[in-house]
Amino acid sequence: MAHCIRLADDRNEETRLKTSTTLALPLALLGALGLAACGSDDAPTETVTRLACGEITTAALGIAGLTIGSTESVAAGSVTPSGAAQPLPAHCRVAGSIDPHTGPVDGKAYAIGFELRLPADWNGRFMFQGGGGTDGVVNPAYGAILGGGATTNALTRGFAVASTDGGHTAETAAIVGGALFGLDPQARLDYGYNAVGRTTEIAKAVLKRFYGADAGHSYFLGCSNGGRQALVAATRFADRFDGIVAGNPGFNLPKAAVQHAWDTQAFASVASNDTDGKPIVASAFSTADMNLVAAKVVEKCDALDGLSDGIVNRFESCKGVFDPAELTCTGAKTDSCLTAAQVTALGKVFDGPRNGAGAQLYADWPWDAGVGGFGWRIWKLGTSATSVPNSIIATLGGGSLPYVFTTPPTKVSGEGTGVVDYLLGFSFDTDAPKIYATDVTYTTAAMTFMTPPNPSDLSAFKGHGGKLIVFHGGSDPVFSYNDTRNWYQSVAAANGGDAKAFARLFAVPGMNHCSGGPATDKFDMLAAIVDWVEGGKAPDSIPAAARPANADVAAFPNRTRPLCAWPKVAVYKGSGDIEAAENFSCQ
Repeated sequence: MAHCIRLADDRNEETRLKTSTTLALPLALLGALGLAACGSDDAPTETVTRLACGEITTAALGIAGLTIGSTESVAAGSVTPSGAAQPLPAHCRVAGSIDPHTGPVDGKAYAIGFELRLPADWNGRFMFQGGGGTDGVVNPAYGAILGGGATTNALTRGFAVASTDGGHTAETAAIVGGALFGLDPQARLDYGYNAVGRTTEIAKAVLKRFYGADAGHSYFLGCSNGGRQALVAATRFADRFDGIVAGNPGFNLPKAAVQHAWDTQAFASVASNDTDGKPIVASAFSTADMNLVAAKVVEKCDALDGLSDGIVNRFESCKGVFDPAELTCTGAKTDSCLTAAQVTALGKVFDGPRNGAGAQLYADWPWDAGVGGFGWRIWKLGTSATSVPNSIIATLGGGSLPYVFTTPPTKVSGEGTGVVDYLLGFSFDTDAPKIYATDVTYTTAAMTFMTPPNPSDLSAFKGHGGKLIVFHGGSDPVFSYNDTRNWYQSVAAANGGDAKAFARLFAVPGMNHCSGGPATDKFDMLAAIVDWVEGGKAPDSIPAAARPANADVAAFPNRTRPLCAWPKVAVYKGSGDIEAAENFSCQ
């Protein structure tokens, strides 16, 4: 028997007329949610007093730990997000905070900030929009569909969407300001997982009071740290989401941060120094140097899939074919070769960090065509002409590794070369183990609060009927594709050798971190996961396209390709336009 929702409304007639679009759920929507109209004597009923947008207040909701900061009725057409093809629909924007506390170590005020956007023309679905980096800001809850160059979003498609700041507000201190919250034990847990759980709980409660019904289906989409949050949601909050998309997930983020120190030390070993003897890390490899490496990777590995087209579809096989030693200069250094020291440094970076005993501390990395892209460079090397770094692994990793991921936190100055000095002095024997450490103040290790508990165990999510799509760029400079592939193989092993009934991995050859690189990086993961959850259409392939605005695809600006479910790759059928997806199949 369908569940019945009885709507109670004690507002006056004038208020009801002004808010008539929110007073009754359409019959079609009731059916989609599995709800029946009230009236039958034997139907179980639940009385829900609905609230108009301006009536959503702390007092009206009465939820412990929740403070509503503001509500706003946003008129249709009044806001157009950057890059969007059309303005946002009419919706209610709710902003608030959850579970405030004062940090026992730093004495600062903390709370989980969130935003919830509720469209007037609701499709019955809820989406959680994942964050990024160290969070610290509540991004507008438009509902990013991921990939590059998206012109639409979940809110425009009728989803109610929530986002969170991860339980803290980024400070303005130079470079390290976004990581200073790591001094607070609870803020660490909020960032790792709790902010997602609490925001989801609160958002769904507010949604129900606004619409008078629960969401029919719930989704989570995120990339980078948002991809990590997505995999955390699939384990810690398995029953709260029906479909999850995790892009370039940093689910082993503390380990990846150790790689940041490893990279910085390797690059510094071949960088030029300033007048004070400090390394200018960005000088380790010029743009021409990395373009040379990328070109050689393409030369050696492009045809492994049977077609030379500038995309290395079988990039997982490239490591056994491409050897950077082939680029070693036989004479003076030019743009056509690398010094022996550069070859050694690059090899260290792609082999991944090790301690003095030779134990691997993070995954190795694949060789792929995107290593010459700006997205790879700005993360790994930066562009700074001075010893003050601007690579993201130094400016982001240089704060998060000491403050958030090690126990106890290490206070590092964000001024001048403070972060790069810390990374250059990082010990892989004595400092790296701190990502697993605890003490009397910080009782949960970073690898416990950041990484999903037993990452390969998705039994609860699978048992709930959940569906999971993971995608990862082959040229991601932040989180190794190989780490994600190894994780997926472990999930498959935990499910009799095959996890494709509920979880699928899609490699994006050439793509850098979440987008960019010589890749077909424009795709619609939201449509793919909805089709799987609600239509039963398990994705064997997902349509993708190159973007003319992406400088890395100048040779193929309008190319289309299928992204294939691992371990398959896109293979040319042997005839037809090589720029068109229909002439490729997943093999």
